[in-house]
Amino acid sequence: MAPNTKTSRKAARYAVPVAVAGVAAATVAMVPAFANAGGPDLPKVTAQQLIEKVAASDVQQLSGTARITTDLGLPKIASGLLGGGGIAGGSANPEDKVAQLANGSHTLRVAADGPDRQRLTFLDGKDEYSLIHNGDDVWGYDSKSNEVFHEKNAEAGKGKDGGKEHKTGDRLAASPQKLAEEILTAAGPTTDVSVGDTAQVAGRDAYQLVLKPKQSGSTVGSVQIAVDAKNGVPLRVQLLSAQGGKPIVDAGFTKVDFAKPAADTFAFTAPKGAKVTEGVDEAGKGGANEHWKALESFPGLGGLAGGAGGKGDVKVLGEGWSTVARIDSGVDRSLKDLENDKNAPKQAKQFLDSLGDKVTGKFGEGRVLSTRLVNALITDDGKVYVGAVTKDALVKAADANK
Repeated sequence: MAPNTKTSRKAARYAVPVAVAGVAAATVAMVPAFANAGGPDLPKVTAQQLIEKVAASDVQQLSGTARITTDLGLPKIASGLLGGGGIAGGSANPEDKVAQLANGSHTLRVAADGPDRQRLTFLDGKDEYSLIHNGDDVWGYDSKSNEVFHEKNAEAGKGKDGGKEHKTGDRLAASPQKLAEEILTAAGPTTDVSVGDTAQVAGRDAYQLVLKPKQSGSTVGSVQIAVDAKNGVPLRVQLLSAQGGKPIVDAGFTKVDFAKPAADTFAFTAPKGAKVTEGVDEAGKGGANEHWKALESFPGLGGLAGGAGGKGDVKVLGEGWSTVARIDSGVDRSLKDLENDKNAPKQAKQFLDSLGDKVTGKFGEGRVLSTRLVNALITDDGKVYVGAVTKDALVKAADANK
């Protein structure tokens, strides 16, 4: 079922990895549902055929505009931290912009020409922020402050071929395709996969792949991936809450063109008078590479839904969409001690105030930090239980693993 090696290399670099097709066939519980006539009139396909179409997509070039809206229901203290600012290396550093994608709505202009050239521009407000990967160079430019971030990355775009790590150039392609890749990779036997209504996204006919948790206790109601009917490129990803309401994450193209972008799209020269900060690239550490790891994993479904194993003081409990990670923080003082300590740091008090309801169980006492997607139970003895599960599911996990 998997495409040939040449196709695999191309798909792994820019579109959804071909490996997804093999994983899906072996582990995903396929539902023999068909697309109906709710949108464009398209030939019927099964979920397996649609996943194969996504995996075999060999799109290397595109340009367009995308919109990402994230509503995690974060506490005020967390929302403030995601507002940006205070990043070492200047406002042109990618870390600030990556963090902002976890909250609110953002419009992006994107362009790509294979694994060696991509451009991503944030269009929020009158000022622009651009990330440009062109060959060995990665640039970040903030027009408001006239600051430039530059990293010379000789390994950019080489991906994992020959055992090499994915570098900044590959991560620059993060988009609805990247989100779809992570979600499909995370899908396993705990997931129902079907084909929903057809749709139009960015003026293009699309099928919709629908993933739903089989297990109870997940905060995720479903994940809907709109797939281009012609070329198999995911055009939109929506993460819907089990409680209903607007999507937790809605990322998709509003305009897209699969023609080759003009070569000067990826050209960049630091403006006169701009402050230029050079990044650090030591065996893939530091600089933009570290910042793009956060964007590559956003919104974190690969670990939470896929049941990835922990290490060190982290223990993974359960599987699939109901996975909970137990973290032994090693803290030797309780939340109650912190609450009663008049000399505790202001930041610690703010964090404590941001926590939600107090809960009790066989495990003892604790507090729950809640968002619409991820919840965390912090127990009085310093353990943390976290996952894309409900508060009740966290308490149950803590009781069973005290």
